[in-house]
Amino acid sequence: MMGNAFAEIPELMKAGTTAAQWEQVRRPELFGLFQEHVFGRNPVGRPEGLRFEALGEPVKMLDGKAIRKRVRIHYEGPGGKGQFDVSAFIPQSAKKVPAFLLVCFCPPEELFNPERDQDKSEHLRLPAEAFAARGYAVVAFSREDVTPDKKTGFTTPPHAIFTPNPEARTPTSWGTIAAWAWGASRVMDWIETEPLLDTQRVAMVGHSRCGKTALWCGANDPRIALTVSNNSGCGGAKLNRMDLPKSEHIAQITKNFSYWFCDNFMKYADNEDALPVDMHQLLALMAPRLVYVSSAEDDLWAGPEGEFESCKLASPAWALYGKKGLVGDAFPATGKPLHEGCIGYHIRSGKHDMTPYDWERFMDFADKHGWKQ
Repeated sequence: MMGNAFAEIPELMKAGTTAAQWEQVRRPELFGLFQEHVFGRNPVGRPEGLRFEALGEPVKMLDGKAIRKRVRIHYEGPGGKGQFDVSAFIPQSAKKVPAFLLVCFCPPEELFNPERDQDKSEHLRLPAEAFAARGYAVVAFSREDVTPDKKTGFTTPPHAIFTPNPEARTPTSWGTIAAWAWGASRVMDWIETEPLLDTQRVAMVGHSRCGKTALWCGANDPRIALTVSNNSGCGGAKLNRMDLPKSEHIAQITKNFSYWFCDNFMKYADNEDALPVDMHQLLALMAPRLVYVSSAEDDLWAGPEGEFESCKLASPAWALYGKKGLVGDAFPATGKPLHEGCIGYHIRSGKHDMTPYDWERFMDFADKHGWKQ
């Protein structure tokens, strides 16, 4: 599958860079470039007045093997007040349990319910029984509850609360992906208050546009111990400068979804070589924490080869800490995951989707790196 031509790839770091230089100089420089040219700059971190409201009592699931909690997150700012809901599926355990924090495509209450009705989301079929058996919690929220997946979302929370005048937006104002990632960090704020969850072992997970969101959240929030990007493609894990004619490129994604990014990103439509960063550098921002990228064999639009190549090119950032990034130079066979290093990767058969197979591999990777109960 490999053998595609590359344009000149921006350097990750200069030879001889130390971990201290990476943290103090190069990483902040790269992070700032992604803010300025790709995702935009958040006007706020944790807002004052952030509070959490329990929505009813915990509900038992799976014959008492797990519970479901529902929470409403409230926040406020110069433009008013906002809120969104979270559902947490937590297996019963004598110890605090690790959690997967999922930004999803449907209302979170539809993912887990006591009757175990069929998940209504075509993209996110969650194997609840497997999570419970393996000792992992899932904390889920809908991207649409944070801000609508449309350009008019800039007139709704949280944009309208922290940037009250949409006309005052600048070329570096935060886009919708940045707002979704901001929402994920507010969920992380709640996780830190939940005594049943292990705050040191939280994985941020997303599929497709939500996979892009997971990566930007992982870059922003050092509390995320593992960042999982599934089929994230252009604007996510896929290299922009790799010649993959059947994959999505900046011109296409900005034509259809310009609001996901800051306005500056549109300057690089059919002009990828001028973008001062590429996506291996986004993955590297997570070092020395864990990262997982997954692809699908039939999902050429997401550019599996470009997602894999980003993992390879990001790996030197982990070497600064005496760790291995991706272990394996050759593009792996379908269904043969690479789990030995701090960067994990797999490609499975099938289409653009997130399946139980993917979830099992994410849990395998977490197990491999010491998360198993």
